[in-house]
Amino acid sequence: MSNPLAKISLSNPWHLLATGFGSGLSPVVPGTMGTVAAIPFYLLLVQLPLPVYMAIVVISCVIGIKICQVTSDDMGVHDHGSIVWDEFAGFWLTMLVVPMLGISPFEWKWLAAGFVLFRFFDMVKPWPIEWLDKRVHGGLGIMIDDIVAGAMAGLALFLLGGYLGWV
Repeated sequence: MSNPLAKISLSNPWHLLATGFGSGLSPVVPGTMGTVAAIPFYLLLVQLPLPVYMAIVVISCVIGIKICQVTSDDMGVHDHGSIVWDEFAGFWLTMLVVPMLGISPFEWKWLAAGFVLFRFFDMVKPWPIEWLDKRVHGGLGIMIDDIVAGAMAGLALFLLGGYLGWV
């Protein structure tokens, strides 16, 4: 049996994006490392006007289907742990709460809470995330559970921020 990682080339733009610029190649918790790698990009994106940020999140989700499908096909494995573009898009979706509420993107508590909440929903996979993860396949299947996890984490971040009086 061949190693799927041997089929990855970071000179291939699909693979480079799918692996989160190589962050998903971490031998330890690649999904978490992918989310960590998404933070600097978030800090750049959040400085854009809100409609532009939102458009980029939507585009990253849509193009992510192709990015993940191509890389998954090339590796011969569905949703290999090194594919973390879905974590990038899901985390950016979670963090949409911050600019929508007009909060400074550099307030660490929002960033930390968003990170923890997104990782929680992505790893625990409460309904409907687990249901989608098991039933939707291909590039859409790779992306959809993280998109839903990002939306649920964003809602939880909004509610947590309100409950703790951060807003």
